[in-house]
Amino acid sequence: MGRLIACASLACIAIAGAAPTAQNIVLPNNEKSLRFAVIGDSGTGGSAQIRVAERLEAARKLFPFTFTLMLGDNLYGSERPDDFVDKFERPYKVLLDTGVKFYAALGNHDDPNQRFYKPFNMNGERYYSFKAPQGSVRFFALDSNYMDKTQLDWLEKELAASDSEWKICFFHHPLYSSGDTHGSDTALREQLEPLFLKHSVDLVLTGHEHFYERLKPQKGINYIISGSAAKLRKGNIGASDLTAKGFDQGYAFLLMEIAGDDLHFQAITDGGRTVDSGHIQRRVDVNTAGKGGSGR
Repeated sequence: MGRLIACASLACIAIAGAAPTAQNIVLPNNEKSLRFAVIGDSGTGGSAQIRVAERLEAARKLFPFTFTLMLGDNLYGSERPDDFVDKFERPYKVLLDTGVKFYAALGNHDDPNQRFYKPFNMNGERYYSFKAPQGSVRFFALDSNYMDKTQLDWLEKELAASDSEWKICFFHHPLYSSGDTHGSDTALREQLEPLFLKHSVDLVLTGHEHFYERLKPQKGINYIISGSAAKLRKGNIGASDLTAKGFDQGYAFLLMEIAGDDLHFQAITDGGRTVDSGHIQRRVDVNTAGKGGSGR
């Protein structure tokens, strides 16, 4: 079973009137590790999205992550060609120009045709998986808007076929949440959780709730909500015994780093303040332990 070890939050230092300075990076930041970022509910084209994007740029100067996961609601409102520019290409231009890849999952505000937009790296599919560029890590992007039998069968097959040491799923609607607006999607949980347990999924990343919440491990699986990269519902995290750490007073994103059996994480606000950090130890898959898999 997985366990999570929390660390104390650290504040950052910013210079008044200057461009965003690099915040304190509390991750190991080892060049041999897999380093990536996570954003959710990001596609407004507004000032909050710009501030988060600038903070991501500042973070990357010290923590050179190679890709970013998008947890849905990638574009709010209309989705004309110029909207893709205003709500994605322009805010993340510096990251895109330096070779950072973005991998998107669909949210409830997203047109499914986003899957054909090449910079989202969905390859025309509503759900897909990809192997990380280094390490034994595989990511599974799901379309939680339409969780039908076809998608569930695909997921079961993909999880069963993967001998990667780390299995990370990302999609939009949270299975567990303390949010007053939405809360836990129990119907989706009934469909997905048995597969996650059966195939030793280590971490589940979702958005939808416009705040940051790290849940206490549920049946050994770690869940993190990061849905405030451009939208925010202040004070929306309700009293709940599910919450390990929550932040609903500002916009935020995640940095993550995987080295061996440890996944380190750091949640950072648009102002550069660290509101959560720690590390997760991967679950041991009894079906693949000791087999020395190739990391599909």
